Amino acid sequence: MNYTTGNPLRNIIYQFSVSAQNPNQGDPESEGILIELNQPSTIHNGCQLVFGLNDGYLYIFLGDEGPGFGADGRSQDLTNLIGSILRIDFDNPEGENFYGIPQDNLFFGNMSGFKEEIYAYGLRNPWRISFDSVTGELWCGDVGQSSREEINIIQNGLNYGWPIMEGDLCFDPPEGCDPTGLEPPLLGYGRSQGGKVIGGIVCYGNELPSLFGLYIYADFFVGRVWALEFDGVNFVDNTRLIQFNPFSIVAFGTDEQGEIYLASFDGKIYRLERIEN
Repeated sequence: MNYTTGNPLRNIIYQFSVSAQNPNQGDPESEGILIELNQPSTIHNGCQLVFGLNDGYLYIFLGDEGPGFGADGRSQDLTNLIGSILRIDFDNPEGENFYGIPQDNLFFGNMSGFKEEIYAYGLRNPWRISFDSVTGELWCGDVGQSSREEINIIQNGLNYGWPIMEGDLCFDPPEGCDPTGLEPPLLGYGRSQGGKVIGGIVCYGNELPSLFGLYIYADFFVGRVWALEFDGVNFVDNTRLIQFNPFSIVAFGTDEQGEIYLASFDGKIYRLERIEN
């Protein structure tokens, strides 16, 4: 469980065990703090938790904590966990921690004071992530500051650029920067198309065969839903599916058959379906 609380403002990631009497219930007495971070503001705090499909590790996505332009470069500071994707070994705790560090994390065993939990970094506000249930690729929508939104495929040890880059453009200074060593987004788009990307999910349901294997995502501000085609190496195409106004999409999910659902700020959940001619 990941949530933000006050007095003082902080981000807390808890673990709970299931009840010994009922495996469908949590045991409130089993509470343990995995990670606790002090927060300078109420925005861009904890985002999402997900277990890896192939490795079983816990992936934790953390924003740059805002506010302001670039949040003082915290996403590039490897001595803290801010603006990073963490990967921890939940099943093999070490020392006083409730978790261990996978040995193939980029900074495992480093002598520079870099946080060993960091799997990738340089993010602003990673909002909604998901694993491709077939290929295992880790998809992430990262919300931009003032001009660009981006879709990334997250890989071990990569720097996704914030706040040097905003999406696929230089951010600070805007007239030029050195992108050497930075991972560009798979897709970036500007304010003419939207203002807050909502990361989605790869479609493997039977209801929409034309979208099979495509990444479905949306934008919160404009209500648009797109299908992004990726061939495993490069971006191929991006097609707008629907205009979902006036409601604001905040999350995607699937059922056991792989059909896609959208959660909206109108308090409802919608299912993508084929329109019969």
